[in-house]
Amino acid sequence: MALAGITLRDWRAQGCDFTFRGHPIRYWSAGSGAPLLLIHGFPTASWDWHFLWQPLAERYRVIACDMLGFGDSAKPTGHDYRILEQADLQQALLEHLGVQEPVHLLVHDYGNSVGQELLARHEEGAFKLASLAFLNGGLFPETHRAVLSQKLLLSPLGGFFGKLFDRRRLAQNFAKVFGPGTQPSEAELDTFWELIRHNDGPKVMHRLIHYILDRREHRERWVGAMQRTDVPLRLIDGPEDPISGAHMVVRYRELIPHPDTVELPGIGHYPQVEAPEQVLQHYLAFRQERAEQVRTDPPVD
Repeated sequence: MALAGITLRDWRAQGCDFTFRGHPIRYWSAGSGAPLLLIHGFPTASWDWHFLWQPLAERYRVIACDMLGFGDSAKPTGHDYRILEQADLQQALLEHLGVQEPVHLLVHDYGNSVGQELLARHEEGAFKLASLAFLNGGLFPETHRAVLSQKLLLSPLGGFFGKLFDRRRLAQNFAKVFGPGTQPSEAELDTFWELIRHNDGPKVMHRLIHYILDRREHRERWVGAMQRTDVPLRLIDGPEDPISGAHMVVRYRELIPHPDTVELPGIGHYPQVEAPEQVLQHYLAFRQERAEQVRTDPPVD
């Protein structure tokens, strides 16, 4: 059964605001139960989760925000955007909402790096993480295959290119990274573009792209945390993705002990948009398997 999405108008109507280091941040929260934090990717926003939002809210307390520089949150033009600060933002949001118990994470793309940082903090005793599920994203900088627009944004001409980025270029880029049979509709492209365009977003895209350098800088800490952790991990990946598809899954299986991976045939970089029913199925199975494991684990003396 196809999942019903949420229009941008209705999505925005459900949002709330809080302030993070002087900047207004838009966030969403629904449901009850174990907290599940959804973290979006670049260059889009939390609306990416709209197909999964209600089904997950029927089971968990779902929480998401548009990170600093994205969507309907503040996009300060002179800001030095870093993954570590975005992880601080996620922790500040949880504190704002009074969440104290261990948190489950479902993350995508740029959000994968934020999730890796939160996992590293968990290993250091600075965050309480219950489980972590990754969708497509550059978990290993050595396997990340940047598209031309990312390379241009990262270049000395990045600021100029960002200002020229428009809906047409967005459509061209998404055509390359979505699966061949799951291309975004014109209405979806309109919504993605509206969230990027809002608050002069193209002017900060060349600053947001610094996450690629953050991944290189923190690679050993982030990958090391994935290799050492007892936190349950699952990777749900669209293998048609030229950025972080089948080749990234191969690397994941090489580096991560007891790798738990799921590949979705024909799907590209945005599984939660291209195949939300499959993502939901495999995510819920992951949570169910984890719950059964907890019930059968022997008590610790």
